[in-house]
Amino acid sequence: MIQVENLSVVTSGRVILQDVEFTLPKGSFLAVIGPNGGGKSTLIRTLLGLQAHEGSVVVEPKEAPIGYVPQIKTLDRSFPALTEELVATALKRRWPWRVDAACEDIVSGALHSVGAAHLMGQSIRSLSGGELQRVYLARAMISTPSILVLDEPSAGVDVAGAADMLECVERFRSEHNATVVMVTHDWDVAYHHASHALVLNRELISYGPAQEAINEEVVRQAFGHEGHAHDVFGGGHSHD
Repeated sequence: MIQVENLSVVTSGRVILQDVEFTLPKGSFLAVIGPNGGGKSTLIRTLLGLQAHEGSVVVEPKEAPIGYVPQIKTLDRSFPALTEELVATALKRRWPWRVDAACEDIVSGALHSVGAAHLMGQSIRSLSGGELQRVYLARAMISTPSILVLDEPSAGVDVAGAADMLECVERFRSEHNATVVMVTHDWDVAYHHASHALVLNRELISYGPAQEAINEEVVRQAFGHEGHAHDVFGGGHSHD
């Protein structure tokens, strides 16, 4: 369970988030939606305990393991490293200069679970953007976390790849009763796949079951117009 009360973040005198409140039940799939600069990534960093803030953020149980796929990858792609070494950092909590056989088996299983078994032994610098996202997803899932946090996981991934990754995430949630929090610009994913949606533009615009929290009035409040989600409500597909 995640409970957020009166959450505000002010940086250098600039209000990033103001009075955000919501309670997310365990095992839910929360889609976080809103315009660029609306505070989505700041909310994610706050949930991860990486952002100074006012208000209350409670994650139960307190020691719940969290898997995280960041939007911006800080790893230098020119670093001479193998895929399995990057995934294994989630187990070792440091860079593993040697991946032993037992650890390699676990890493192989994690990569297989996200459709990336064929990437074992490959250099990180050789991976495409979509392949790197799958590797980071395997890294996030490898310890079977209670909470999986994904900051725009489909960025740089083609439509088919994004659908595959979503299927992996939904399967993981179902098998482990994990809670998923995902920042996305894909209204179709939020409306048709998430159990809950949170629409954010520095303040909370809407929160609740996805098909109740997202509507054209909410889109107008968040973005100033309704074009972003018109096709979703009409049964089509739309991307921000």
